[in-house]
Amino acid sequence: MTEIADAERLILARMAQAPVVREPLVRTSGRVLAEDVHAERDQPPFDRVTMDGIAIAYRDFASGIRRFKVRGTQAAGAPALDRQAPGECIEVMTGAMLPRGCDTVIPVERIQRRGDEAEVSESAEVAERQFVHPQGSDRRAGSVVLRRGTVIGGPEMAVLASAGKAEVAVAALPRVAVISTGDELVDVDEPIAPHQIRSCNDRAIETALTRHRLGTVTRARLPDDERVLLDEIGRLHEEHDMLILSGGVSMGQFDFVPAVLERLAVELVFHKIEQRPGRPMWFGIAREGKPVFALPGNPVSALVCTTRYVLPALRKSLGLAPYRVEHAVLTADVRMPARLGLFMPVVLESRPDGVLAAEPRPTNTSGDFITLAGTDGFVELPRGPEVYERGTAVRLFRW
Repeated sequence: MTEIADAERLILARMAQAPVVREPLVRTSGRVLAEDVHAERDQPPFDRVTMDGIAIAYRDFASGIRRFKVRGTQAAGAPALDRQAPGECIEVMTGAMLPRGCDTVIPVERIQRRGDEAEVSESAEVAERQFVHPQGSDRRAGSVVLRRGTVIGGPEMAVLASAGKAEVAVAALPRVAVISTGDELVDVDEPIAPHQIRSCNDRAIETALTRHRLGTVTRARLPDDERVLLDEIGRLHEEHDMLILSGGVSMGQFDFVPAVLERLAVELVFHKIEQRPGRPMWFGIAREGKPVFALPGNPVSALVCTTRYVLPALRKSLGLAPYRVEHAVLTADVRMPARLGLFMPVVLESRPDGVLAAEPRPTNTSGDFITLAGTDGFVELPRGPEVYERGTAVRLFRW
């Protein structure tokens, strides 16, 4: 069997780079940039006023002038006005261009208006260039403002819009077929018999992918019939960039998936990992380099394997950096299974001292997916010790 770290390495080494597509800006939320983005012009593009008040020439203030004649009002979005003579000021609004001939802003709270004059209060402290956001002080025109491989969130969307990017190159979302196998499965809205269970792995895996914007998903449910599996998995392979199967990968009489994948000329990379849950996991590469993940059918195993292996693989394909490594401290002892690494679901608590604490939430079995609800993820406990003691810092994976 394969070690956990080796399984991760073998998967990531075989992930091909996703193609690049150009999309309208409105359709790029959560997508991954596939180009560097440069500033369209200086940011800010002009000396920008940062407080309501009056704009003056500091040399006037330094010479002792405290009463200024208001020449006009500079509104945001209007061309710059001119201060033309000593002792003049211009009323300014936050976000406006700094008027020509002015270099300093005195806030409205520090002045008194008397008709067309503004008098600076005696207690006002005035420094040259105060409350002025200088042109180009954030970025210069042509400089890189976003790097390829960046996920487009709210701040990144603001940067793209400011750079005039009506269209942007992003990594194409892979088309992923999520296939649940088993005669016992019925869908959420179908009548159910006592010997059947509702199909939930396909929807859980779909949500894991789509909430992170890592792919578009087609769900399929197939029976334990080798002929049907062969035909339908083959068809779905042709139509998609990746297959994620759940169920039928162990050693049972009706576990047809490994044999079917072999007949479809999927190259086996590994089968079984030294871990619990998810030990029977299967991974291979199909025609045209398409990855195939065959996960155990138990829901806890399927979700853990999706988070631990599938999501990082998709990130690699999309050009994203690996997940930032996180650690948390166990709040209770965890006893290990013999000769296997363990993935333990946890609930997190950020303590006042800055420690991230992980409270173990063991499931009843790998079929006990209900216990996973409300957990934040799981910690990885490598095999070796018989017990991981309370207070041990361990690696964390969030759902």
